[in-house]
Amino acid sequence: MSATECKMTILDVIEKKKTRQELTTEEINFFVGGYTDGTIPDYQISSLLMAILLNGMSDREIFDMTNAMLHSGDVVDMSHISGMVVDKHSTGGIGDSTTLALAPILACCGVYVAKMSGRGLGFTGGTIDKLESIPGFDTALSEEEFFDVVKSVGCAVIGQTANLAPADKKLYALRDVTGTVNSIPLICGSIMSKKLASGADTILLDVKYGSGAFMPDPESALELASKMVAIGTRAGKRIGALITDMEQPLSDHVGNALEIVGIIDVLNGKQNRLYNEIKEVAIKLLALTGKYDEQTAEAAFQRAIDSGEALAKFAQMVHAQHGDENYILHPELFTLGKIDDTVVAPCDGYVTHMVAADIGRAVTLLGGGRMQKGEPIDFSVGVVMQCQLGSKVKKGDVLCRVYHNGKNLNEAKNLLRSAIDVTAQPCAPHKIAYAYVDKNGVIKY
Repeated sequence: MSATECKMTILDVIEKKKTRQELTTEEINFFVGGYTDGTIPDYQISSLLMAILLNGMSDREIFDMTNAMLHSGDVVDMSHISGMVVDKHSTGGIGDSTTLALAPILACCGVYVAKMSGRGLGFTGGTIDKLESIPGFDTALSEEEFFDVVKSVGCAVIGQTANLAPADKKLYALRDVTGTVNSIPLICGSIMSKKLASGADTILLDVKYGSGAFMPDPESALELASKMVAIGTRAGKRIGALITDMEQPLSDHVGNALEIVGIIDVLNGKQNRLYNEIKEVAIKLLALTGKYDEQTAEAAFQRAIDSGEALAKFAQMVHAQHGDENYILHPELFTLGKIDDTVVAPCDGYVTHMVAADIGRAVTLLGGGRMQKGEPIDFSVGVVMQCQLGSKVKKGDVLCRVYHNGKNLNEAKNLLRSAIDVTAQPCAPHKIAYAYVDKNGVIKY
């Protein structure tokens, strides 16, 4: 329903949500449809988004908004793929490149990954931006090409198409530049409209919390996860959610091309925080399919890595999507920024706290993310962490290396210095996973 076809006005809807009233299904369909077809402008939807962020939505409103966004465009039919189609979605974080390793690993385990991903949002990096740092890589395949790659390789990752939840595509970009990213109803609607429209049989959500995530603490992350699992279950999907820590960058590599390099390390068997999270997500997702239990899933994961098959599969996917697979087999080919700058420890002690979001913001300042809608990205810049929470350091030890091309360098370095705390006393160890939730309830670790 468009704005021009309805007697209500968007001002009525804004006023209602501004005064903490519940929107009807018709009102939700009205604003979603009106913004999608262009009859309601950015500035009015921006106001409504802020009202939603401040005043929230009921479970019924969230479901109705998700449903309206889901049906704003095409719903992908995966029934012609003769096998289990799985999907994983992360709510985003710093150095979160799990999708890029997970897709080839899962393909090696006998399930199909037909993944539609987004670009950077806020201070987090986007999977599509990272993939486009590989020369030639095409994230805009036609639907026919996309399915051909999925069937022949076992996995493919493309950008969200214009006709897949177009309401979300417009709202996603607007939220990024209006300070309305961190809202459970809006995050829930965005993620689940895309997941349900994408057509996968089985979905694993990776819901982040901490200083580098949109959810500040594990309790709010669990709230978001539970709402999304309920929507997916109601839609007839096999769905679960891991609640995981983002108090520090997930990968040592933060930045587009750098994160591809970090993923190649994982696929070569390098064990670090990123490796451990990818392993946890892979096991849970494979178990959700019903084809594996957690023990056999772990064994399948390990075989894919140890045999070299997962790395070869990643290179195969890159080639199939017109990218230069030589960059996967020889990551030294990536053009990276200058590395003549570092951030060092100010004193002896332990790394006890990181403001992970500020590390992401520093990369954005260097040119590795967007500060305005549609802004180009410098794929070559970023940060490589030389420490993690709990690391013992001496004065002058390198905490991180800065890859740059001169843009906002001093401002970025100052932000990095303030983002990493070194104190005399060590901190408690940080575990990766806080809880897991599915239709059967919550398991806390």
